[in-house]
Amino acid sequence: MKKTLITLSITAAALVAVPPYFLGFSIFNLGHAAQVATSLSAKLACSARYISGFDDQQIVSDLSSYSPITELVELQWSESPSRVSANLFGLAPTVATYRDGIGCSLDHEEGFDLDSLAVQKTEIRPDLEWPRGSLVTTINSELQSTLDNIIQQDNEQGLNSRAMVVVQDGKVVAEAYGDNTHPETPLLGWSMAKSVTAMMLGRLELEGKVSRDTSGLFPEWDDERADLKLRDLLQMSSGLTFDETYAPGSDSTHMLFTAPSASGVAMTSPQGHEPGTHFSYSSGTTNLLSRYIQQLLDNQPQNTIDFLTRELFAPAGIATATFETDPSGVLVGSSYLYASGRDWARLGLMMAANGEINGYQVLAPEWVEAASTPNNSDNEKAYGYQFWLNRGDDQLRWPSLPEDAYAMMGNRKQSVMVIPSEQVVLVRLGWTTGEYPMETNYRGLLQSM
Repeated sequence: MKKTLITLSITAAALVAVPPYFLGFSIFNLGHAAQVATSLSAKLACSARYISGFDDQQIVSDLSSYSPITELVELQWSESPSRVSANLFGLAPTVATYRDGIGCSLDHEEGFDLDSLAVQKTEIRPDLEWPRGSLVTTINSELQSTLDNIIQQDNEQGLNSRAMVVVQDGKVVAEAYGDNTHPETPLLGWSMAKSVTAMMLGRLELEGKVSRDTSGLFPEWDDERADLKLRDLLQMSSGLTFDETYAPGSDSTHMLFTAPSASGVAMTSPQGHEPGTHFSYSSGTTNLLSRYIQQLLDNQPQNTIDFLTRELFAPAGIATATFETDPSGVLVGSSYLYASGRDWARLGLMMAANGEINGYQVLAPEWVEAASTPNNSDNEKAYGYQFWLNRGDDQLRWPSLPEDAYAMMGNRKQSVMVIPSEQVVLVRLGWTTGEYPMETNYRGLLQSM
């Protein structure tokens, strides 16, 4: 009993010292804070080790960037089976387990049998030019020099850039990598996964399985939410109330780190605004889209994984991607997609080329146009179908970039910038905790072309 009281006192003292901003835990919501600390640590450490191949030192450093409290979390590794256990002074023990092709998910007693799932990996020929294969012979030496200088300056300044890729006219013309990263290293895109979730729906629409005007999305919504259209969710203008604050006790942290079903958290969100009138960025909304995709595919996790691989990744030549599920077996469409810089570039190229890649029309040109068109909300129009847009509001989001630019964007300053008018795709993956000069760097690359 005495040992337990001492542990609780030490934990409380440590927690109260940290300010309550993004995953900075305070004494308030102590129980949930401890659970989030161990769950975040176990989940991200598991994926970093078994997907990205990072060593312990880098993993601990990456975790500490979210909150000093993670430095107090004890991590234990297991190789057979591949899993990571985490606890905070013996509190909130959590386990994340890795499965080949599926990635890491937090163990939960209410979870789906994830061991039953299998992924058919895409095979990429080394003798074929990118994007069909892995051969790159199209490097522009002047542009490569510019990119090398950018990533060197980034990392000298502690910005931790890990992969940068430049595509022009369908070819890789420059690429650069940080320490412990190479062209095939899968890297976490965080919210860039949202754009890929939307692309899955674009593919389903081309196959005639869904319409953006569809309403009555979930049988559980037998109230005013039955009037919501798929388009409203895609544009983050559903009007649903969801707390996107990343702090203990919020919807977002519960969704990603403590709930057995990420989409289940948002399923209970009440209607706060009339659909289509108010933009509100919500990771919960994207996980509703993931749930809807699985519902369209007979509520079978294996069907969802097969569809993703067969209809999106394989045509694009994407071989390094791992899209992780929550414990219930539904893709965490808001956050958990890992892929190499070259594979993120393939996804951007598909959008830049009006939905076509490697001879396959994966997405309808009309859908791509709609996905990059401003929404009709009354407060923020520069957002399409899970893509951030340059245009749409009174001022351009990135004034020095072409007006038609739009991007996948994720936490830690991940981005895939698509510029159709230039037939350019710019990719940056890293682990930056503060500001990152994305617009400045991308403008410099455009000026070097």
